[in-house]
Amino acid sequence: MNEVSLSQMRLSALLILAIFSIAQPCVGQAKLQSRVNVRLVTDEAEAVLAILTKKNANQTITEADWQRLFLSEGYVRLKNREASMKRAFEDADFKTFVLSDQLADKFQDLRNTLEAWRRADISRSAQLALAYLPGDAHITAKIYPVIKPRENSFVFEVRSDPAIFLYLDPKVSREKFENTLAHELHHIGYGSSCPAAQTSAENSKLPKPTQTVIQLIGAFGEGFAMLAAAGGPDIHPHAVSGAEERARWDRDMANFNVDLKKVESFFNDTLAGKLSEEQIQSTASGFFGVQGPWYTVGWKMSVVIEKTYGRAKLIECICDQRKLLATYNRAVVEYNRKNGEQLTTWSPSLLAAIK
Repeated sequence: MNEVSLSQMRLSALLILAIFSIAQPCVGQAKLQSRVNVRLVTDEAEAVLAILTKKNANQTITEADWQRLFLSEGYVRLKNREASMKRAFEDADFKTFVLSDQLADKFQDLRNTLEAWRRADISRSAQLALAYLPGDAHITAKIYPVIKPRENSFVFEVRSDPAIFLYLDPKVSREKFENTLAHELHHIGYGSSCPAAQTSAENSKLPKPTQTVIQLIGAFGEGFAMLAAAGGPDIHPHAVSGAEERARWDRDMANFNVDLKKVESFFNDTLAGKLSEEQIQSTASGFFGVQGPWYTVGWKMSVVIEKTYGRAKLIECICDQRKLLATYNRAVVEYNRKNGEQLTTWSPSLLAAIK
């Protein structure tokens, strides 16, 4: 979860408020807000835009302008993150990037995008995430829209000082930004409450290959987060995305049965000790893709479980990955019958191995 490709969904805050007493709406809202501490930090992007403003006006860019950038909270943490990934990140190289004509051409779009993202309803995104987490989950995070050379987005220091870095992309609307935040905030909230200490202790007693597979099942958290950000199983996970992105998701979902079996084969090979650590890492990374099976298979399993057994059962599976595959297998029998689908199941031998 250190670095993930971003693209996700939404829901009405009324659904979240419904879990609290209708007779005490103010108390319920206060309790909900007490579980959320999320802040938008735009100082890095503002500093870059200030330099671009001077560049485009042929004004002198001073050392103070550069220090405003290099001492900004967003830049300092971005630099620390790149260092943790063993990537080169030098102030001189960043200066070259900021002063490039290519970036100058994007100035107006970048400024407009930052203003739109500033108007985002961040607390609502957090509420969407909390709706698919245990009642004791809380979300603390700083959100950094950043202008940088690499067009990637990621979470950083989830356990100590949770940060979400989002590449300031003019193609991403405010609604899509809110959707992406809900997805990433679900990851942050998950880290605050799942899995339970007892579950972790039990898993530590299992054979190493079994522990590895259970950890890998946790990657289906991308699918959980897609569902949370959408706001429910009846809302398309790319409702606020562009037509191309939505079409790609629909094409990938058509391969659900094939993709599930690909993941199953990977799990079985891992359990049998056929793969090296490097091969396990490489295969698992490949299932992320743009939005690969960790997203699509994870989302569909989540939908099947919630529609069959309810959200509480799904949250239980979110926090104890050992239950996810078996619960899906039970739920999909009724789901297929009701919906006229023929979704495949996980093999009994795999379920027995991770029980």
